[in-house]
Amino acid sequence: MRLQPRGTGAEPSTLWGRIACSWAAAFAGLHFYWAVGGDVGLSVSAGPLATERPLWFVVAGLWGVGALCLLGAWLAWLLARSRLQGIAAALARWLGWSVSALLLARGIGIEVLLLTNTAHLDTSVSVGQRVWTLALWNPWFIAGGLAFGLAALRSSRHTDAGLPPPSRS
Repeated sequence: MRLQPRGTGAEPSTLWGRIACSWAAAFAGLHFYWAVGGDVGLSVSAGPLATERPLWFVVAGLWGVGALCLLGAWLAWLLARSRLQGIAAALARWLGWSVSALLLARGIGIEVLLLTNTAHLDTSVSVGQRVWTLALWNPWFIAGGLAFGLAALRSSRHTDAGLPPPSRS
């Protein structure tokens, strides 16, 4: 018999997958909002690209990233809900860990560059961009990286727990 924690509404093995799915869906929605012309928050994220909006930026940087975020939401949903076995489960976990590593590298890497001014970004990054990136965007990427990593970890425990014990022949 397996006891469930009270009040969470989700099994521990699915909670982080749901959080990662929500994170990715919210980020997709924000990119689609920007792609259709919304501008709240875009200038502090993209700088001059926000006002110029070249076609490549709208197609790849807004619609494309939004689509990738939807794929990430689907992956997180698979990690949370699916009873994948074998190669499919291993692939989903590997992708979850990869997304986690990418998001953490982006969030932590940019945070370190801005805090240490290693790249001498004084002329290319405005004070407003620096503040919003340090206070909002990098922590957002770090939170997503942690959510995907924990979803992959919990998925591995969930699928391993569902496997029958090895037979002794």
